[in-house]
Amino acid sequence: MKAYRIILFLFCLFSISIFSVDAQKLYQPYIDYIDKYSDLAVDHMKKYKIPASITLAQGILESGAGRSRFVKETNNHFGIKCHTDWRGNRAYKADDGPNDCFRSYKKAEDSFEDHSKFLAERARYSELFKLSSTDYKGWCRGLQKCGYATDKAYANKLIKLIEDYKLYQYDQKGKAGKSSKAVVQKVKRQPYIDHGLLYVVGEENDNYERIAEEMGFKVKDLLKFNEVPEDFPVSKGDIIYLEKKKKQADKPYFEHIVQIGESMYSISQRYGIQVERLYKLNKKKPDYVPVEGDVLRLR
Repeated sequence: MKAYRIILFLFCLFSISIFSVDAQKLYQPYIDYIDKYSDLAVDHMKKYKIPASITLAQGILESGAGRSRFVKETNNHFGIKCHTDWRGNRAYKADDGPNDCFRSYKKAEDSFEDHSKFLAERARYSELFKLSSTDYKGWCRGLQKCGYATDKAYANKLIKLIEDYKLYQYDQKGKAGKSSKAVVQKVKRQPYIDHGLLYVVGEENDNYERIAEEMGFKVKDLLKFNEVPEDFPVSKGDIIYLEKKKKQADKPYFEHIVQIGESMYSISQRYGIQVERLYKLNKKKPDYVPVEGDVLRLR
């Protein structure tokens, strides 16, 4: 009985510590911003086909969750500059230059509307609208490549926000008239082995429930193996492991050079490494965002 109590105590302590780590990652002003504007982002997704997760992540990143003094004065939540076609109010501050012109709005909702039109009506962003409205990774990469921001970590910062705050759930709400659940097919998909680990590849409109059903696993086990929360989206081509990942990459994979649109999670999936171990190997804190060109240790 004494041994049982010790084990129970340690389990509870471990559970509390995990909860505390997760809680520390979440910033209350970001949560408040999401609560305030998520419905608006979903409405814009239905109207303009821009993922709600993208709208929310850009709003948080560009406006500091609406808390910066400049945003409070201008209601410009997306850092959109004036450009030659702008006929509305203007405000000035140092950015790329010492006195750059930014758009100013009467209310935040006007900024959201202008942001959607800004992306939907400009040819430079037209390729983005060929992507699925739930392909937030593709949209993040595309925004950086199309020049929305000059920050080399822009796409990766957006992806981290979307995944940390589960913004992808709002993309499902924005899919008007479509079910968020794929139809389960009673056909097993082809398993593969890489890095000494068994895995399958995500398909179009896939999810963990479907994969678990096809491969004869419990959903909770697949979520644990792949270190993701419930309802985490699966994109076509994603690696889904059928067993626990390793603490380091196999030889000859010693280093990885970060590319646009990569997160610590996507890198961990690529090499079959546990996310926590990838952070520890590189002595990085949980808020670290990999920047294009960074070199990360894999073992």
